Amino acid sequence: MTGYWRSMYGRCLLLLLPVLLSVSLAACGGAVPAATTSDAPAAGDTAAQPAADTGGLKEVPRNRTFKLMRGGVSGQHADYELWNPYAIGANHQNGANIMYEPLAFYSAFADKEYLWLAESYSYNEDSTELTIKTRQGITWSDGEPFSAEDVAYTFTALKELGSQVRWGVNVQQFVESAEAIDESTVLVKFIVPAPRFFDFVSYKYDIGVYIVPKHIYEGQDWTTFKDFDLAKGWPVTTGPFQLVASSPEQKIYDRRDTWWAAEQGLAPMPQMERIVQLPDAQEQQEAQSLITNEIDTGFTLAPETFATIFAQNEKITTHAGRQAPYGYLDWWPVSMYVNTTIPPFDNPDVRWALSLFINREQVVEVGWSGANTISRLPMPPYPPLERYFNAVDDLLTEYDTSEFNPEKAGALLEKAGYTKNADGMWVDAAGETLKFEVFVLDFLNGMGMTVVQQLKDQGIDVTPSNPVDFNDRFTKGDYQAAFYGHGGSVNDPYATLNLYTSSSEHVPGAHQANFPLWSNPEYDKIVDEVYVTPMDDYEKLEGLFHDAMAIWLPELPDIPLTELYHRIGYNETYWTNWPIGEDAYVNGASWHLTFLMVLWNLEAVEP
Repeated sequence: MTGYWRSMYGRCLLLLLPVLLSVSLAACGGAVPAATTSDAPAAGDTAAQPAADTGGLKEVPRNRTFKLMRGGVSGQHADYELWNPYAIGANHQNGANIMYEPLAFYSAFADKEYLWLAESYSYNEDSTELTIKTRQGITWSDGEPFSAEDVAYTFTALKELGSQVRWGVNVQQFVESAEAIDESTVLVKFIVPAPRFFDFVSYKYDIGVYIVPKHIYEGQDWTTFKDFDLAKGWPVTTGPFQLVASSPEQKIYDRRDTWWAAEQGLAPMPQMERIVQLPDAQEQQEAQSLITNEIDTGFTLAPETFATIFAQNEKITTHAGRQAPYGYLDWWPVSMYVNTTIPPFDNPDVRWALSLFINREQVVEVGWSGANTISRLPMPPYPPLERYFNAVDDLLTEYDTSEFNPEKAGALLEKAGYTKNADGMWVDAAGETLKFEVFVLDFLNGMGMTVVQQLKDQGIDVTPSNPVDFNDRFTKGDYQAAFYGHGGSVNDPYATLNLYTSSSEHVPGAHQANFPLWSNPEYDKIVDEVYVTPMDDYEKLEGLFHDAMAIWLPELPDIPLTELYHRIGYNETYWTNWPIGEDAYVNGASWHLTFLMVLWNLEAVEP
């Protein structure tokens, strides 16, 4: 880990520990109630399911089997037949991240790029052309060679499909053409200078372009093609694992006999012979599965859950070991999103009033049991991004997104035409109560319900819910308000700024999308200028970031709340060398695009 990240890790612990020592839930009103879940399963219904009939697969002992809990709806893998990561409804977090290798990985923790299917890349002088050299000696699992043709085909198809598929808009905006010059050379020509394009296509967190096999995808409708036929060996892969079974109960991947990356000395052959992916369970069932060694890792858990887990299984640890904050600072700071296209959220005064009614210190203490920090901008305070936070210090002084000031909030609501009635509720000129529904995901429940109660206490009628079709409704703009995070910047400000451009509205997928549906033509122009500016022209980028935030902050398209810490249990009963502490080689989320790096680094406890 770089000195930057050692500093960041230590700083986060120092910030959190005093709060953790002083936190008292009773003093802040006790535990918060859960949001209502529409058509959600009852407690216990989503426990880890028994293994499905694997159809005569070979036996693999537990100490050579890696078991994770991730994906699914209501305790089942609804997408078990969907392996095309570009199809409508597909989510790379549910298994495609294991199957599709990238041109390059980027580890934010190591602040390092790892060239992968690409052996090298270079831009011309003005970044209007990019030449990518692909590695030789790689084959898809059906024996067909991987080549530059697959890369050029993927980029070309994305350009043609545009807003129909994930990443299509991001490619279509900038790519003029992509051509395989020979079997290992791709020439990409851009409409404008595109110094960030290779960074964009590289895997990091949830951003990165999946390279698909031309010989299978050509002629298919990418929006509906499932790429699932185990008899044909679909989906094919260049990676170390092959899908061998997939059902609502579990997805099973077996290690292939050979892997090009091991043969070429880029990575060791993974030591697990099989991966079993179970559907997500409710928190108490996931905790029990860790305690009983049923799984090796799962989804992020609430801080208070770890006390129970640690007391019953000494082999469970986290990125931060067995102490707070029980995880690492994720790239996904959480806001209360509002749909800025509908009243009253189309009024910036109302958005700011909601922000000023929120006591974020209490949100951290109660909603996160003290194990979090306040977010002031929609990107994480990672070391490479600190210069941009510093560049807007003056704006954050004037527009303090962490301020708790009910009096000022009330004045803004009065300016917007609201008054308080005899019951202490805010009403408009027609006497209608200011009320709205807000979506609260399970893993954000503590934080979300704390905010809901605060707004109720201030005279706003807020109804929390957790609909089973949350993702569909939220991404389509069919919502009033929602607690959600930001899949944006890690080492450069563009990705976060792009979350609020008009071109990012209604794009498929849950990342690099304009969820609040806010737009501003002048802001768009600034972000366009950021895109064509070299990533190391810091002076110019800092100025452009300031200009963009000078528009964004007064408007406040969404309401920053807290950072997000990934609190993921790592079970060391069967596997060690998890990405832990200062020496973490990458973030440890099994749903992120870099998870293959974790799989090949894990070491079996029993030789």
